[in-house]
Amino acid sequence: MKSMILHQSGRMLFPWLIVLSIIVLYRGHNLPGGGFIGGLIAATAFLLASLGDSAQEARRLLRCEPTTLMGVGLAIAIFSGVIGVFGGGPFLTGEWLPGFKLPLLGSVHLGTPVLFDVGVYLTVIGFVLHSAFSLSTLSEFGEEED
Repeated sequence: MKSMILHQSGRMLFPWLIVLSIIVLYRGHNLPGGGFIGGLIAATAFLLASLGDSAQEARRLLRCEPTTLMGVGLAIAIFSGVIGVFGGGPFLTGEWLPGFKLPLLGSVHLGTPVLFDVGVYLTVIGFVLHSAFSLSTLSEFGEEED
């Protein structure tokens, strides 16, 4: 463990940052925000865990490899574009499900733009964490043991 203050603040902020990233992700298809900004916020939560503890702890919290997350995100984004082609339109044509109401959320509108944003969200998380974890292993490689 590197810093007790960073460790504790990371543990307290981690779930709030994940929830905030999901809110930004969902609201992004109608208002500013979306998959890219939501993905950066979620990656920040994992990076904070990495700084407070270690890159191994952040990888444990992630529960999968960042490259897998990138691949799944790209597949979801491409799939959301192909749905429009099957509907007779060009690639990335928006298709929407009928709106419905949920008790706490109110009216919910789901469609291919939301699906595309989810793909971008996962891809951004995977890319940022893959880059950061790669850099952290490089810096650990150069350190000498006491």
